[in-house]
Amino acid sequence: MNLTELNKVAVAMVTPGKGILAADESSGTIKKRFDAIKVESTEENRRDYREMLFRSSEAMRKYISGVILYDETIWQNAKDGTPLVKLIEQSGAIPGIKVDEGTQALPQCPGELVTVGLDKLAERLKKYYERGARFAKWRAVIDIGQGTGGPGTGGPGIPSMTAIGVNAHALARYAALCQAAQIVPIVEPEVLMDGDHDIDRCYEVTQRVLNKTFQELRVQRVELEGMVLKPNMAISGKKCAKQASVAEVAEKTVRMLKACVPAAVPGIAFLSGGQSDEEATAHLDAMNKIGGLPWRLTFSYGRALQAAPQKAWSGKSENVAAGQRAFAHRAHMNGLASKGAWEQGLEKKAA
Repeated sequence: MNLTELNKVAVAMVTPGKGILAADESSGTIKKRFDAIKVESTEENRRDYREMLFRSSEAMRKYISGVILYDETIWQNAKDGTPLVKLIEQSGAIPGIKVDEGTQALPQCPGELVTVGLDKLAERLKKYYERGARFAKWRAVIDIGQGTGGPGTGGPGIPSMTAIGVNAHALARYAALCQAAQIVPIVEPEVLMDGDHDIDRCYEVTQRVLNKTFQELRVQRVELEGMVLKPNMAISGKKCAKQASVAEVAEKTVRMLKACVPAAVPGIAFLSGGQSDEEATAHLDAMNKIGGLPWRLTFSYGRALQAAPQKAWSGKSENVAAGQRAFAHRAHMNGLASKGAWEQGLEKKAA
C-alpha cells in the first residue's frame, strides 16, 4: 500500500468547489427513477443517460471531482465505443465503484439489516483497479426505530448495538481491503432519515454509529489519511412534525462530526439521503460558512444532483442538452456550497 498516493486521491476527491457524483444506483433503484420519467430501464437507456452526464463538460470539469459507478456501468462503452470510465478520466474526474452487494436481514435483530459483499472482494477490487477505479464505496444502512416496543420489535431498541457493531466491522474490513488494493475507500455509514424522530435523536444515533465505525477502522489498521467519510447529516426524520432549521442542521452536524471524526481524515462528502435538491445544498453551504474545520466538507449526492437532469432528459435524445444544463446548474450550486459561497438567489437564475 502506498499511503502517499492514496492520500493524493482522497484529497483530490474533496477539492474545494468540487464534489462526487453518486451514479451507482442499483438496477432496481434506477428502474424506479426511470419509471418516474416514463423511460424503460434497458441497458442501452441506462448507458445513454449516464453518458449524457459524463459528457456534460461544464459540470464534470468544473464541479465534479469523482464519479461512483455501478458494476454494470464501469464495463460499459459509450455509443462511440469509448469506455465510460475514459469519459470520466478525460473530464479530469476520478472514476470510483460501488462494491457492496446490498443488504440482508440481520439474524436475531428483527427489522435491521447488514450490508454484504466481503466475499471475493479482494479479487473484485483488483479487476476494478485495472479498469481505472481509484476509489470505492460501501454503504451501511442504520434505521432508527419508530415503534413503541422494546429491543428488536421495531421500537426504541432500533438501532441495536448488534446492528451498529456488525455494520461498522464490515465497513472497516472493506476499507482495509480497498487500501491493500491501492483504492481509496469511501466509508458510508448512513443513519436513515425515514421516520418521525427529531434531530436530537438522529444526532445521538449518528454519534454512536460514527464512534463505533472509527473504533473498528483503527482495529482493522485502516489509514485514516487514505479514506473519505460519507455520513448523513444530523437532521429531523422526514415524518417529524418539527423540522430543524438550516442553521440548526449545520450547527449540530458540525458539532457531531468534530466530536467523532479524527482530523487525519482528509474530507467528508455528505450523502443527501432523501433531502430535496435545494435543502441538501443549503445545509452543506451553512456548514462551510461556519468554517474553522479540520477536514473539507463537500457533497457525494445522487438524487440531489440527478433528479433535475433526469426530468429534463426524459429519455429523449433531443433533450440531452437540456439535461446537461440542469446537471451543470445543480453541480455548480453544490460546488459553491462546498466553499460556503452559495446563496438562495442563485437558484432563481436560469440553469
